[in-house]
Amino acid sequence: MIRKTLLLFVALATLALLFVPNVIEVAQAWGFYGHKRINRMACYTLPPEMFPFFKRHIDFISDHAVDPDRRRYAVPDEAPRHYIDIDHYEAPGVDPFEVVPRKWNDAVTKYTEDTLKSYGIVPWHIQVMYGRLIAAFQRGDVDRILRNAADLGHYIADAHVPLHTTENYNGQLTNQYGIHAFWESRIPELSADNYDHFVGRAEYIDDPLTAAWEAVHASHLLVDSVLGIEKRLSESFPEDRKFQIESRGRTTVRSYSADFTKAYEDAMMGMVEQRMNASIIAVGSFWYSAWVNAGQPDLDRLEQKDVSDSLKLVLKAEEELWKENQKGFGREHE
Repeated sequence: MIRKTLLLFVALATLALLFVPNVIEVAQAWGFYGHKRINRMACYTLPPEMFPFFKRHIDFISDHAVDPDRRRYAVPDEAPRHYIDIDHYEAPGVDPFEVVPRKWNDAVTKYTEDTLKSYGIVPWHIQVMYGRLIAAFQRGDVDRILRNAADLGHYIADAHVPLHTTENYNGQLTNQYGIHAFWESRIPELSADNYDHFVGRAEYIDDPLTAAWEAVHASHLLVDSVLGIEKRLSESFPEDRKFQIESRGRTTVRSYSADFTKAYEDAMMGMVEQRMNASIIAVGSFWYSAWVNAGQPDLDRLEQKDVSDSLKLVLKAEEELWKENQKGFGREHE
């Protein structure tokens, strides 16, 4: 049965790949490094009733924080779960946060489901994943608890990235192509070891959908600064100091230099660290709230259980599929 399920998954995933364009623009919030770090640090915000279970599985929680990005290659509906181009709904004198209904059914009625999926659904998908995590806690299903917690952490972190709230997600509309990976991958990779991730204890969230929308709103308020500061800095920064050539594995790539990266981060006054820390406390708080709403089940009885072989096989298949596509597209993210 496990083998048949695995073969069916791979077959469906391969079929889905036939409809993928030759060139894919992938916007992976926080990059693999950042997502793993956020999920890992979120475990340390949890109360004593939850921490031993999450500590035991902390490597799984952090390693699989990147699974939703890997699934983009195989699941057609995956991409819009990571962002919302809220400014698509903007008009002169119109605040999109005032006109887009917060509840999914109301938004579908107003715009249609196809339109919403075309411009991103991250706040609504956070609510969906939150419900799945509650159900997993209620069932005492270790596989579903770990996978849903890891996935939920990913989408919450995505909502905290400013460029995941705008149609100009990669600076392509302002001749700043590449700024997405620069902001959310390059900066954390170079600087996160110096960040202070002491964010306190997870807190109960009364209204998860509102919390998801508030994260998106806070992110969107920073979009102009993310783009404007980079543009001004680029105009005054010598071109030969803006980029550097470095080796990554077997390839040589042009990356933003450490000097330019530091100058950009300094000009933003710690914005990346602040959004990463906001992600960490939000992820922990969503996990904690799901556990509370599930009736605060005793996780100690699950502490010695590990993920099932069937889940390991599915995750392995997803990873292999992602690796194969990396060979074809030649990049991890843009």
